[in-house]
Amino acid sequence: MSDLDQRPAVRECGGRAGVSAKPVHELLEPRAVPLGGSTKVRRLLPNLGRRMVGAWCFVDHYGPDDIVDLPGMQVPPHPHIGLQTVSWLHAGEVLHRDSLGSELTIRPRQLGLMTSGRGISHSEQSPAGHGPVLHGAQLWVALPDTRRDIAPAFEHHADLPVITADRLRGTVLLGEVDGAVSPGTAHTPIVGLDLTLGDGAEVRLPVEPDFEYAVLTMSGSTEVDGVRLDPGSMLYLGCGRSELPLRAYGDSGLMLLGGEPFEEKIVMWWNFIARTGDEITRARADWMSSGDRFGVVRGYDGDPLAAPSLPDTPLKPRGRTR
Repeated sequence: MSDLDQRPAVRECGGRAGVSAKPVHELLEPRAVPLGGSTKVRRLLPNLGRRMVGAWCFVDHYGPDDIVDLPGMQVPPHPHIGLQTVSWLHAGEVLHRDSLGSELTIRPRQLGLMTSGRGISHSEQSPAGHGPVLHGAQLWVALPDTRRDIAPAFEHHADLPVITADRLRGTVLLGEVDGAVSPGTAHTPIVGLDLTLGDGAEVRLPVEPDFEYAVLTMSGSTEVDGVRLDPGSMLYLGCGRSELPLRAYGDSGLMLLGGEPFEEKIVMWWNFIARTGDEITRARADWMSSGDRFGVVRGYDGDPLAAPSLPDTPLKPRGRTR
């Protein structure tokens, strides 16, 4: 997933300054962003009020969109450094190609996990003959300093562990929930859980008190820790809980995102996560020079994305903001 904004903001994130050590209810308002082709997304992280949740630093929710006579998602080849991308679908298909030579179609409740490390490029498209509806989320995970220069990699996990309760089914994308461990590679203590709730479900989900959490509402009407939520919203919950009460009003879907607060200070600009402005400047130059760092995405019919111009303001981290 790319940030297609041609005037991307410099975002300074990380550190514990904005982390709530106690349970809170903080509703994050989405920002509408065009993605490519006929796809528009609701950007929930980074947000003016909240930059990160654990190592989760970027969350786009899109759909459900009727794309019967439309191209759907069409994101040209673009670069990444210092992060992992997480592709997650509730409906539709996304064709992933990358500079490692990976080419496969990601389908609902399958994990597409790309680790950029020191540099990778990829494209994302609704394939020819795609289904009528596109609905999902694209997310980034910041890599810690000790892992951000590792070799790039791509994982596809079609079978993920599941937890169940009365009228609840949870699929573990990353990390561990109630003894169920995802096969996806994680580089920090983190969790990603997709939840399907049946009408009238009332459950108390076990969570880690040392993790901070947020809930992304994918579909239906739900109540999370007493707060009524509609689709497309995100509720930041802070730390300090051992369980999370959930209630469904009709069939609904949620994503629970969490992890230990990310200690390090980072700089986010366009599709890059770094520690200094010089690293961002160098990564942009490497992409625009068509050198070897990011490789080539083969099979995509079209030009790669050009990087936006760098901002006039200094690119430097200042910690997590609220």
